[in-house]
Amino acid sequence: MIALIFALVIAVCAPMSAQAQEPAITTQPRPAHVDPAAPDARADAAVILNHRAIVSLRATLLGDGPTERAQLASIALRNALDKGGPGVVTRHPLGESIRFDLDGDVLFYLVADDLSVPRAGSLLEAAGLQVERRLMLAVSEAREATDPHALARGLAIALLATALTLIAMRLLFALRRWAGRQMDRRFDQWRAAHPGSHPVSAYAQQARSGVQLGTNMLTWGLVLLTVALWAGFTLRLFAYTRPWGEQSLRWLLDTLARFAMGAVQATPGLLTAGLIFVMARLATRAIGLFLLRVERGELEVGWLDIDTAGPTRRLGNSIIWLFALAMAYPYLPGSGTDAFKGVSVLAGLMLSLGASGVVGQVMSGLSLMYSRSLRVGEYVKIGDVEGTVTALGMFTTKIHTGLGEEVSLPNAVVFSQPVRNFSRLVQDGQFLVHASVTIGYSTPWRQVHAMLLEAARRTSGVAQTPEPYVMQTALSDFYVEYRLCAQGNRSAPRRRAEAISQLHGNVQDVFNENGVQIMSPHYMADPPQAQIVPPGEWFPAGSRAMHPPADDPGYASSPTRPDRQP
Repeated sequence: MIALIFALVIAVCAPMSAQAQEPAITTQPRPAHVDPAAPDARADAAVILNHRAIVSLRATLLGDGPTERAQLASIALRNALDKGGPGVVTRHPLGESIRFDLDGDVLFYLVADDLSVPRAGSLLEAAGLQVERRLMLAVSEAREATDPHALARGLAIALLATALTLIAMRLLFALRRWAGRQMDRRFDQWRAAHPGSHPVSAYAQQARSGVQLGTNMLTWGLVLLTVALWAGFTLRLFAYTRPWGEQSLRWLLDTLARFAMGAVQATPGLLTAGLIFVMARLATRAIGLFLLRVERGELEVGWLDIDTAGPTRRLGNSIIWLFALAMAYPYLPGSGTDAFKGVSVLAGLMLSLGASGVVGQVMSGLSLMYSRSLRVGEYVKIGDVEGTVTALGMFTTKIHTGLGEEVSLPNAVVFSQPVRNFSRLVQDGQFLVHASVTIGYSTPWRQVHAMLLEAARRTSGVAQTPEPYVMQTALSDFYVEYRLCAQGNRSAPRRRAEAISQLHGNVQDVFNENGVQIMSPHYMADPPQAQIVPPGEWFPAGSRAMHPPADDPGYASSPTRPDRQP
């Protein structure tokens, strides 16, 4: 429907526009001496009839510049066409100029200085022949534009061409659907013949999507080419739009020719760039295999260890690909164009302005990796975050807290804060376990030590070798701060938080059994009696935690359990 309307508009508007059309620029129809010193002697002025350029004028004759000569030629050409003569074009060489007539009426003169090449005197005759042919063609098209029979014939052919174009487009889409069904059938047959464990099956779906994309692109490319050919052919059917059709077809052919020549010329560069990328891929593959063995502990290198092998592999791959891109850049098609250079400068500017934070994160990550401050699997405390390190990347460090959450810390934040590592000073994957309490001065410190050690013995996740110990970390104004230090054994829970939770529960049980409050007193008023422990009570005889069985330190068989007391 759109194509039909397009053809009807051309057929109806062509004669009307042709009658109203005036040559845009013409020349003066008088021979004269050329004045090369005139101000506008080098200005271009084209004589155009029905969108077809006839001649370009540059000389000044008898004080008339190209524009004035064009105006005079326009009047002469219009008057000659209005007479309705046979449209005979004649050319008369007159020494250093050539006169052009239409049905005996003088139109314009062509002189040597009108040509755009130096020393054009010898080329004047050849240029005159070309101008004569273009003038004859323009006059013929001007007469054809007002011929009803020619318009009807062009309209009929345009409708036939439109119908054939629509049929061709429907065939293209039908062919695409047929090819899609055939591809799906072949794909299903191949997938049925090859099990899911086949190494290629992982990429089968991606290959299928790629083929579908290529088929769609080819189909739409052919559709656009068909429409372009139809438009150029339809425009050439009518005299008024014939120059547009010739230009569109010429543009299409020139574009295809430039594309083909560009592809041919770019082939050596693409092959060179591809070879560079293949060599980079082989280099990264070789370095990756070597450093992967070091990372797994299969190979020992004096200057490299397990902790730094991974970041060294990633850093080496990045450097190799950056060098490969820099080497292949001159061989890429269009790398020397201003557009490519502008895009490169813009990309570099954007990276320099927006990547400062990213570069800082990467440098912080590399510093953490090469300083060996953290390792995957270690239990650490960074700021207020405490947990097991699960990933140490270029940008972030991920920690599992053991409370059902994962915390991602930017490497710059990790690098700027002190890191408490609870796994670095122990072996066999163990970790340190701490439990802190604050007890008033009225409770003997030896009793508190004994109760905390008893709680450690009852906790299944606490190792007894090396033995746990208690430290008095501070003598505050109203209470003493005690810290139990121990190591998690091999049977401890995976997360340190679970082991600490069990230890805290046992601390509460032991203190409750011995009647000691876990409560930090604060100053309200002076008590009636001094809160001191007399020397006779430094070793309380009734403290069950002070006398655990020597043969069984465990809680399960301990006679100090409340249910076993008489």
